[in-house]
Amino acid sequence: MDPDPTPPADAEAALIAACFEQIAVQGWARLSIPAAARAAGIPLDVARHTLPDRCALLFRFNTLADAFALAGAPAEGPERDRLFDLLMRRIDFLQAHRSGVIALLRAAPFDPPAALLLAGTSLRSMAWLLEAAGIGAAGPTGALRAAGLLAVWSWTLRAWQRDTSSDMAPTMAALDTALAQAERAAGWLAPRPLPDPAPQAPAPTEDAAFTPQEQDLPDAK
Repeated sequence: MDPDPTPPADAEAALIAACFEQIAVQGWARLSIPAAARAAGIPLDVARHTLPDRCALLFRFNTLADAFALAGAPAEGPERDRLFDLLMRRIDFLQAHRSGVIALLRAAPFDPPAALLLAGTSLRSMAWLLEAAGIGAAGPTGALRAAGLLAVWSWTLRAWQRDTSSDMAPTMAALDTALAQAERAAGWLAPRPLPDPAPQAPAPTEDAAFTPQEQDLPDAK
C-alpha cells in the first residue's frame, strides 16, 4: 500500500524541505518541484498550489525566514544587539536547510532571474528587520539603511557558508564585526541624542521685517 500523502497543513514545510534536499544533491539548475513533491509524498495538485515554480520557492522561503526571525524579535536592548539577534535567528532558519541553501547561493550568480529575486526579497527583508529593531526603514534614509544592512547580511552569509563549527561562533564573530563596521561607517546604529533646544529668539520690534529663524536640525541617521 502506498504511504499516506503528507497532510495539506504540513505540505508546504515538507515540500520546501524536499526541494532543498534535491538542490543539495542535484543543484539548483536541476531542481524539479514535481519530483520533490513525489519524494515527499505530496500530491501534485497540492504541490502545484503550494509552490507553482522555482521563483515561488525562493519567495516563500525568504518570507518564512523573515517570519522565523521576527517571531523572536527582542523588544528591548540596544539596536545593534537587537539586529544581531534577528540576523542570527535568520541564520538559524537557513541552518535547517544548510546544504541546499549553500548550493543555491553558489548557483545564483549564474542564474540572473534567481539572483535578482534573491537580491530584491533580501533587501525587503532587511527593512523588516530594521523596523523590528526599532530603526526606521521608510523613505530614502531607510532605503540606505536597508542597503547597509543587506551588506552586513551578505558578509555574514559568506562566513556562514565556511563555518563548520557546531556553535557557529565564526559566523557570530563575522556578524558582530560587520555590524561594528556599519556603525562606524554610517552611524545608523549609534545613539541618537536629542538636539539642544534652540535659543530663544528676541521679540520682534514693530519695524523689523519678518525673517525665519534658522534652527539646528539633528543629523539624519
